[in-house]
Amino acid sequence: MTPNAASEESDDALTIALAQLQIEAGAVEANVDRALEAVERAADRGVDLVALPELFNVGYFAFDLYTRHAEPIAGETFTRLGDAAAEHDIAVLAGSIVEDLAATETVDTPADEGLANTSVLFDADGTRRLVYRKHHLFGYESAESELLVPGERLETATIGGVTVGVTTCYDLRFPELYRELVDDGVELVLVPSAWPYPRIEHWQTLSRARAIENQCYVATINGTGAFDDATLLGRSTVYDPWGVSLASSGDGPALVTATVEPSTVADVRAAFPALRDRRL
Repeated sequence: MTPNAASEESDDALTIALAQLQIEAGAVEANVDRALEAVERAADRGVDLVALPELFNVGYFAFDLYTRHAEPIAGETFTRLGDAAAEHDIAVLAGSIVEDLAATETVDTPADEGLANTSVLFDADGTRRLVYRKHHLFGYESAESELLVPGERLETATIGGVTVGVTTCYDLRFPELYRELVDDGVELVLVPSAWPYPRIEHWQTLSRARAIENQCYVATINGTGAFDDATLLGRSTVYDPWGVSLASSGDGPALVTATVEPSTVADVRAAFPALRDRRL
């Protein structure tokens, strides 16, 4: 199979939408409303799974607002999105919010207190299938590493016949994390992000590399909008296991859709079995 080879859509194909949202610092109600509207629009298009950006409710660069707007896993934001998933019969990656670890009671936490950058994947019936807390915390000109506790869990979930994993933004720079997901059978990695200008080449190259080296789909979901010290660059993209961009956006609000097929992952790994040659 070659990168440009066409194939008929398989029965277990998954149509995904990347909701590149306009995010306003601290405007939690308006930001969540935009997220809920995106879920509804994706469902109306017949999408199976819709994914949201990193810290879509408070805004990644609104560091001084993290504590004020932190919530437990069972808090209002995730509850509303889980309910929306069930209402519209669509899986939702609610990725991510600032989690109040001390207030979370329904899921094991990496610490008894503190904050985490946390995503939840809901199935189409609203069932929570996966929790991911960002492992690698950004320190370069960012308060994230000072404010947050790094995650420890790395899970996968099967959505519509596709094995899905989640990482977050800066995690793209640490390929060993993706190797762990491959060992767990991942076929699609969703990457909610808040990637700013000017590092466009890093955003595109790292995402494509993770898809190529792991021979899986990688879908990067960025936000859009300007903060005091940064502007998000958008460009949410779905890469196939050859590293080919299937669909992408510019730097404004968008709903990016593409189809993911497990058979394509299997075909690519069979045609070019690089993963079988791993020594580490």
